[in-house]
Amino acid sequence: MEVVNEVMPTRRERIDEMMQPGPDGPIYMVNLLKFKDKAEYEDGRETDLTGYEAYQLYGRAVMKIIGDYGGEIQFAADVTFLALGQVEDLWDEVAIAKYPNRGALLAMSSSEEWRAASMHRTAGLAGQLNVETVAEFVRE
Repeated sequence: MEVVNEVMPTRRERIDEMMQPGPDGPIYMVNLLKFKDKAEYEDGRETDLTGYEAYQLYGRAVMKIIGDYGGEIQFAADVTFLALGQVEDLWDEVAIAKYPNRGALLAMSSSEEWRAASMHRTAGLAGQLNVETVAEFVRE
């Protein structure tokens, strides 16, 4: 299994797939996050922030806007140990956000507020995986 961390989608097909309605009911977006050692802002500004610290600025902003789109943060925790399997490098953090549907996630990530906060996300992330999931016990 090849794993490629990304900060933004790089394949047009993936973007097109994200624009589809997606599954019925709530989705749970599992975020596997890898931070840069030092934050790097696209506008070239100087900063003493670590990647983790820059991402926390983004996270605090998302906590304020996610509810406007029917979403909520379900879980966030630091990765401390790999109990099973083998990978070259572990992710630094796992976060799970719940949205009423894929459209709500897209609406939030297209909003002016999200775009303003996303500069900290880009500055702090070396890469991530976002995995859309649907809870089995919720389905009929």
